[in-house]
Amino acid sequence: MWFQKVQMTTPERALPGRATAIRAPERHFVSGAPLDDAFEGMRFAMFGMGCFWGAERKFWTIPGVYSTAVGYAAGYTPNPTYQEVCSGQTGHNEVVRVVYDPAKVSYATLLKTFWENHNPTQGMRQGNDTGTQYRSGIYLYAGQRAEAEATRDAFGQALQRSGFTAITTEIIDAPTFYFAEEYHQQYLAKNPGGYCGLGGTGVACPTGSLAP
Repeated sequence: MWFQKVQMTTPERALPGRATAIRAPERHFVSGAPLDDAFEGMRFAMFGMGCFWGAERKFWTIPGVYSTAVGYAAGYTPNPTYQEVCSGQTGHNEVVRVVYDPAKVSYATLLKTFWENHNPTQGMRQGNDTGTQYRSGIYLYAGQRAEAEATRDAFGQALQRSGFTAITTEIIDAPTFYFAEEYHQQYLAKNPGGYCGLGGTGVACPTGSLAP
């Protein structure tokens, strides 16, 4: 079972899923902002950092971030459930989708938060959480690739100087985002003593590699 959970499934072997999507709550539990909206004037970012409960909390606290939601992305099964994703048979990653105001916070700041708050060298796990749904990932919207790859290269060099192995983060165009179930949204605000699952390497992402 452990071997299966750390090996990516294939489209042919993935669970069939369903036509009906999980509906997002109307409002963000912390900020009251919409979770599913046109978000006029805002931009999107999407990250996988291990357990999405802790990852989401890292981003909703950043000034300039308007809304966050957790869900599933980069797999094969349409409209998966949490139980299906945890089986390792959908190919999806646990992700946080960030909606931010570019006039108030830069994508570079979000990238710095991403790199410094998990260990991107661990492959199909994050800390004690093992499985393909815990892999490190950056899922790109228009115009984000160059900056994401530049920070990966700079942070990778800093990690290697500190004795870490190579970064395993996948960087691909943003796939379909499927909302996770309502109880997962802003989980750590609803359950302050809940499991976070995030740790960092203790290495700072070189600020010289980040755009202002």
